[in-house]
Amino acid sequence: MKVCVTGHRGYVGALLVPLLRRRGHRVLGVDSGLFDGCALPGAVPEGPDRDLRRDIRDLGADDLAGLDAVVHLAGLSNDPLGDLDPALTDEINGRAAAALAASARKAGVRRFVFASTCSVYGAGGEGTVDEETPPRPLTPYAAAKASAEAAMRALAGDGFSPVLLRFATAYGVSPMLRFDLVANNLVAHATATGRVLLKSTGRQWRPLIHVADMAEAIAVALEAPRDAVHGATVNVGDDDANLRIADLADAVAAAIPGACVELAPGAAPDRRSYRVSFARLGRVLPAFRPRWTVARGVADLHRAVVALGLPVADFEGARFNRLPHLLQLRAAGRVAADLRPRAVARPA
Repeated sequence: MKVCVTGHRGYVGALLVPLLRRRGHRVLGVDSGLFDGCALPGAVPEGPDRDLRRDIRDLGADDLAGLDAVVHLAGLSNDPLGDLDPALTDEINGRAAAALAASARKAGVRRFVFASTCSVYGAGGEGTVDEETPPRPLTPYAAAKASAEAAMRALAGDGFSPVLLRFATAYGVSPMLRFDLVANNLVAHATATGRVLLKSTGRQWRPLIHVADMAEAIAVALEAPRDAVHGATVNVGDDDANLRIADLADAVAAAIPGACVELAPGAAPDRRSYRVSFARLGRVLPAFRPRWTVARGVADLHRAVVALGLPVADFEGARFNRLPHLLQLRAAGRVAADLRPRAVARPA
């Protein structure tokens, strides 16, 4: 299968591209390169068969001609980043994602796998939400994802099958490791300081999924029979990995000798809370099963952070956190206000 992966240089894409190539697929990677230089020291993520440096807002049907499928990962990839400029978040994560799906359909692409998010459920309460629960997004990031989903469903037809994967909260080791994800941040802080620092009261529910399991789920969704996935919206995660953030903090403390849980100064309740059912996942993608437990993933993260030997200033700095990195690029004049890369004049 000939597959385009947008955002292939990112946290998930760095694992997905080599996985797809091992499974015999040919991969076109499309990425604007905003996060070049953010890989782990010494890590060289495996590249695609063909690499196109392009902003997704500039990608058209001609660029997608001859492809069998598109996996759309690119975008502003969490709530803090989405809050930077809500209108820009809607432009990139919402309207540009919908336009890309329309271009794929025009180009004759038959399958479009969209990396959406369980955060569309917003304030889910104490009960369990599923794919029939109306979205209640609380942030620009979640609202843009929900908007893109709706546009993609409307494009479904005989020759075009969108598959909308609502992922649980990502965590785990990748060559493009991030510490602006809750589990990764808790582990890094505990490893460096001995304190599992909660930045909220920890009462909110949050499902988790390891980044390697995300890549596997995408591969399975690409290869599944059309009738199984055509137009499907599927929560992707593990019922056993629905945790309150405070319980996640306790799990991190248990995995790291001498670590204790502390509330950060000013920690406040977080309205974003959703306990998610993943029952549909087993029916729609029976070939997929999450391989990573939270305990195993936390232990693996701890080993990686120990090996890196990072002080707090480094793991909370621009290299491993998307929002500070983009703000740094803006300040240096390397990206415009709309986050399009721009050339920087070199000294004579």
